[in-house]
Amino acid sequence: MSYLLTATCAVPAAGAVLTAALPAGTTDARRRTTKLVAIAVSAATLALTALVAVRFEPGGARYQLTESYSWIRSFGISFSLGVDGIGAVLTLLTAVLVPLVMLASWHDADPPSLPAAGQEGPTSLPAAGQEGPTSLPAAGQEGPKPAPEGSFENRRRTQGFFALILAVEAMVIVSFLATDVFLFYVFFEAMLIPMYFLIGGFGDRAGGPDSAAQRSYAAVKFLLYNLLGGLVMLAAVIGLYVIGQDQGFATFDLPTLTGAIADGKLVIDPVAQKALFLGFFFAFAVKAPLWPLHTWLPNAMGEATAGTAVLITAVVDKVGTFAMLRFCLGLFPDASKTFAPAILVLSLVSIVYGALLAVGQKDIKRLVAYASISHFGFIIMGIFAMTSQGQTGATLYMVNHGISTAAWMLVAGFLISRRGSRLIADYGGVQKVAPVLAGTFLIGGLATLSLPGLAPFVSEFLVLVGTFSRYPVIGIIATFGIVLAALYALVLYQRTMTGPVKEGVRNLPDLKLRELAVVTPLVALTILLGVYPKPLTDIVNPAVDATLSQVHQSDPAPAHPVAATTGGEHE
Repeated sequence: MSYLLTATCAVPAAGAVLTAALPAGTTDARRRTTKLVAIAVSAATLALTALVAVRFEPGGARYQLTESYSWIRSFGISFSLGVDGIGAVLTLLTAVLVPLVMLASWHDADPPSLPAAGQEGPTSLPAAGQEGPTSLPAAGQEGPKPAPEGSFENRRRTQGFFALILAVEAMVIVSFLATDVFLFYVFFEAMLIPMYFLIGGFGDRAGGPDSAAQRSYAAVKFLLYNLLGGLVMLAAVIGLYVIGQDQGFATFDLPTLTGAIADGKLVIDPVAQKALFLGFFFAFAVKAPLWPLHTWLPNAMGEATAGTAVLITAVVDKVGTFAMLRFCLGLFPDASKTFAPAILVLSLVSIVYGALLAVGQKDIKRLVAYASISHFGFIIMGIFAMTSQGQTGATLYMVNHGISTAAWMLVAGFLISRRGSRLIADYGGVQKVAPVLAGTFLIGGLATLSLPGLAPFVSEFLVLVGTFSRYPVIGIIATFGIVLAALYALVLYQRTMTGPVKEGVRNLPDLKLRELAVVTPLVALTILLGVYPKPLTDIVNPAVDATLSQVHQSDPAPAHPVAATTGGEHE
């Protein structure tokens, strides 16, 4: 038995403990050591996930590199891990993004009392420098008075921030690799805790005089929405176990359960199956997020730091859409087909609604958040279209959206940290003073609107083709989301980057070396996967085919009336 998957999960978890236990960051040298240790741990995790991807055989078994350790034997619960094609690419996405997020957030957890100039100059990217020359002082963002530099809060701030990021990475990776339903549930819920502290304790300080209260509200809203979804899912998990136990399957092992369901050995009453499906789907739709359960996302992304916002939408939220494929379709195939039309309508509403609200936003980060709601609508639509093109496109969309939105949001964060404002109206003419920043921001925006040649285009095209082949009306209406995406992405660029140079941006510096190191690989991946997505599709396609076989679906046969007539004439 290989221990590779366990190591992949254990390294970031152990790194989180190590980072939190490092000596208090009372000096620049100690804070730098903490950051370097966290980066090294994330790099080691990336190396392990790359090894998993290399050792994965697309034509092999559904779950590979499997490991299983008994956990709670009396209830059939085990620490079981296995990787399929979908889990492999999403685990790799997570491992790629986390070190880049850390590098982008290099100064986001520095004590607020430290001057920005002590890091990279008065206009660089330190967390305290996010206020900039025209915003409120850091003390105003942390409460009525700043914590003393030697206080416990400031001494442990850097360790806490980077340890929380590593904890999120470990929990997300376990969720992508778990083949035990209960194990998945535990980590699906556990990741909420570090995310809550990242949003509420290390949020964006460019939000105005009441930003501390807004951060607290966003963090609590995020936690309550997702906890509610998790509690509903817990009831469904227990119900699934009780039904399985009555028929001799007292286990949470996912391959065993899905195999028994497919073979007809485990029969779930249609009414019970629908109830269980809704319990699982509700939790995943909150996490995804799907309209009308989406309202926590704009608050969370708006008030979080740019790096944390990327973790939310590019990493954590992907667990919801991934779980729809692995658990909803695998465990409840008949209920999935029953509810598919209704879910497609909800996803269509998410596409149009999210894009429309993005068009009207005045806040840069909230615009990106509403754009993500629209994109998640495409992902969920591809999943429940139940065609090979749709589900392959949905899986690619999870990866491509993670890369392109990370680039767009992180560059937006670099911009906001310089000016000290999230308001679109406070910008103008940035391309004349910071052309590299403006250029990378444009690439992120073009990827968001799915420009041909960039990664999201491939996935969005596959989703639309797959949806149209089974639900042509929904596919046609969904294309309006592309038009609206072009509107909000290009208007945002026009208002912030072109036109006369506004006074507040006249002295903004261009991207520095550290920031270029963050953006360059994201831009390169966006272009590479846009022109050559085959490495991903080769890994994903077998898992998609297995998922479709579980729900007893195949692609609709294309109609060829001319060919049929010609054949009849020959006969």
